[in-house]
Amino acid sequence: MPQQPSKSHVWDSAQRSCQRLSLTAIMLLLGACQSFQSQPERSALDTDLRLQEPVSEVVLEDDSTPEDLWQRVRDGLQLQDELTDANPRIEQQRLWYVSNSRAISAAAERSQPYLYFIIEQLEANDMPLELALLPIIESSYNPYAYSRSHASGLWQFIPSTGRNFNLKQTQWYDGRRDVTASTQAAISYLKRLQSMFNGDWLLALAAYNAGEGTVGRAIARNQQRGLPTDYWNLQLPGETMNYVPKLLALSELLMSPAAYGVSFTPVANEPYFEVVKLKQQVNLTKLASLSEISEDELKQLNPAFKKNITLDGPKELLIPVDKLEDFTLSLASLDKQPASAWGQYKVRSGDNLSAIANRYSLSVSSLKELNNLRSNNLRIGQTLVVPDSATNVASVAKQASPSPANQQNHKRYTVRRGDNLWQIARNHGVSVKDIQRWNPRSGKALKPGQLLTLYTR
Repeated sequence: MPQQPSKSHVWDSAQRSCQRLSLTAIMLLLGACQSFQSQPERSALDTDLRLQEPVSEVVLEDDSTPEDLWQRVRDGLQLQDELTDANPRIEQQRLWYVSNSRAISAAAERSQPYLYFIIEQLEANDMPLELALLPIIESSYNPYAYSRSHASGLWQFIPSTGRNFNLKQTQWYDGRRDVTASTQAAISYLKRLQSMFNGDWLLALAAYNAGEGTVGRAIARNQQRGLPTDYWNLQLPGETMNYVPKLLALSELLMSPAAYGVSFTPVANEPYFEVVKLKQQVNLTKLASLSEISEDELKQLNPAFKKNITLDGPKELLIPVDKLEDFTLSLASLDKQPASAWGQYKVRSGDNLSAIANRYSLSVSSLKELNNLRSNNLRIGQTLVVPDSATNVASVAKQASPSPANQQNHKRYTVRRGDNLWQIARNHGVSVKDIQRWNPRSGKALKPGQLLTLYTR
């Protein structure tokens, strides 16, 4: 066995070890202090370099605002977790969109007047910005869209659901086509559905399409069979089975449009329209003639007024921001004129347009314009908009568009992919009816390469 050292030997060894350790520690401390004191400039530079780049990035990220509304939508997507795994239902819809990219691009182009307002409303309610793509599926962003099931407007409300969300529907006004009212109703409906289905946005979207009762019954069936009750495992109507995949596929295209050959034309991240209060009922056609706003643009922003008269709806109009000053002056001029009160006339046996027009001191063309009539045919019981007195309201009738002979500039326009009559008219400061009148053989369906004759002032 090895022998144990004596106590005195152990004590001497411990003392020497402590001395060596103390000396080493002192030398290291002095060396560190010397090193630190000899390189103050380098240390300060290193610190500055370490701080500058991250701080710059953070400031840019926090302070930057997207110039393009589509980028704003991308930044607000919340349902992208559903795209993590390959999903054949989503892939099928994505392939369809890619093969019909022109239709998607055209719908995205039509969204320009409405997109800012919709995004603002969704963000204010902390909702996924995928929902800003929903009108592409529902209506192709056409506020006049009307389906076989009698759904109408950007958000395609059927009559009963529209009434449930206070969207008034009369012969003069249809709240389902009202840009602001229908958007707020759609948001209210979607929020209610999300709450009803315990925060599940996919089930809420399915219910928006098929109704909450249909989705609720599908969930109950799966519960009885011990099956999952999430959207992907429910048996729903065919349209509803494709509805959510369509929205998710659209969001995927939006994230990488170039990869899929789809164009989302940039839309300025700024308000397109302002709400202007009215003091009296007005005729949109007359109002357009008094201002620099084209009649077609005024109708696109205010499609709820079915007969171009602000009856039965809110006493306000949506006006393009860039035309607001001119419009305000025109409206002030109109407000100084005597107010025109409107009533209705029910067609009786023996009536004709000429007799009714004479009764109310109108021309036949004025009466037809007031009631959006395309022919002279009337039916018994039909209701017409008329002045409530025999005052001559010929000025309410549509102002005749200048004839080509009176136009200063004549040009030929070549139709491009994605063009439609409303866009061409807006870009050239004319009306759709002008273009149709100048090009009687063009028809409503435009083709790339087609030549149109335009007369601009």
